[in-house]
Amino acid sequence: PDIRKMAALLNKSALVAKPMAGRAAKPARVSTVVVRASAEVDRRAALGMIAGAATLLSGAAPSLAAFGDSANVFGRVTNKSGFVPYAGENYALLLPAKWNPSPEREFPGVELRYQDNGDAVNNLVVIVNKTDKKSVEDFGTPEKFLEQYSFLLGKQSYSGETQSEGGFAPNRVSAASLLDVSSEKDKKGKTYYTFQILTRTADGDEGGRHQLIKATVSNGNLYLMKIQAGDKRWFKGADKDCKQALESFTVA
Repeated sequence: PDIRKMAALLNKSALVAKPMAGRAAKPARVSTVVVRASAEVDRRAALGMIAGAATLLSGAAPSLAAFGDSANVFGRVTNKSGFVPYAGENYALLLPAKWNPSPEREFPGVELRYQDNGDAVNNLVVIVNKTDKKSVEDFGTPEKFLEQYSFLLGKQSYSGETQSEGGFAPNRVSAASLLDVSSEKDKKGKTYYTFQILTRTADGDEGGRHQLIKATVSNGNLYLMKIQAGDKRWFKGADKDCKQALESFTVA
């Protein structure tokens, strides 16, 4: 708007200006052209700034998608759902937005590991291993499958003698309780085993840890997702993040 006013004023001034003796009065056209050119340059500059800003914003999106709101340095909520979609090789899931990538690889075949940036006890892993099974059902019942992959829950390192107290068996300082187990098929007929387990240790750390496991077989691979959360945080809202992430885990 300021540019147009300036142009109008300059044009008006040019029209009323008296020509010098012996010379044609043509400067008005020159002034008008110059003003219009200036307006066009400013318009192009403004468009360039908008395009540049759009490029910067679009360039920031991948990092926000990869690291969640915890990596957001702009001070505003970018993901109101609380989850970030992640697509791996032949699998996909929703990651809690405030969880970050973790370099730890505590199991063979770990393809992905994320942990809560507020408490590393809360974490998830996706494991992919070769198998000769055609379906997860070929491992047997869900309980039989869990027996073969109980190492995911950790192993007791203490080997001394203890009394049967605190809910632990004699000579045991850890325990695992199966809270829920299910076998479900997706729309394509692929079977998934899911488990909810509470593990406890004698030191009472976190009051125990909730372990969610989901497993299936596809194209000669066993795909397994495990999510862990401390018991205290579980009842403070972490259960929602863990359960929704587990439910979202799908394999092609």
